Amino acid sequence: MKSYRKELWFEIPKRRGFVNITQTLEQCVRESGIKEGLLLCNAMHITASVFINDDESGLHHDFEVWLEKLAPEKPYSQYKHNGFEDNADAHLKRTIMGREVVVAVTNGKLDLGPWEQIFYGEFDGMRKKRVLVKIIGE
Repeated sequence: MKSYRKELWFEIPKRRGFVNITQTLEQCVRESGIKEGLLLCNAMHITASVFINDDESGLHHDFEVWLEKLAPEKPYSQYKHNGFEDNADAHLKRTIMGREVVVAVTNGKLDLGPWEQIFYGEFDGMRKKRVLVKIIGE
């Protein structure tokens, strides 16, 4: 069995944002040489996410509005976590959107549905953060 590991780095210039990383992950599969296996992609920071959904701007706006209703950023004083930081909402948003995705690799390609795309989600940006890509298989 082969194994491939790579770290991706992101620095989102705003507090929140979504980045389509599907093509980057497809490149990782090509680099790995793995034809049949599994790709794991996970955010290595507790205020960021990796998830699968449609790449449609209206949906991304809806995520932002929905997440802000569930875990509003302000007032910062509403969260006990916000003693030294102001990012409690980002931790909650990450929990809702998830930490990672696992995608099958078939015939050397990501085995995604017709509209599925993979995204990095940032909920406490303006600093560098890592995403792990791990691919195993033959």
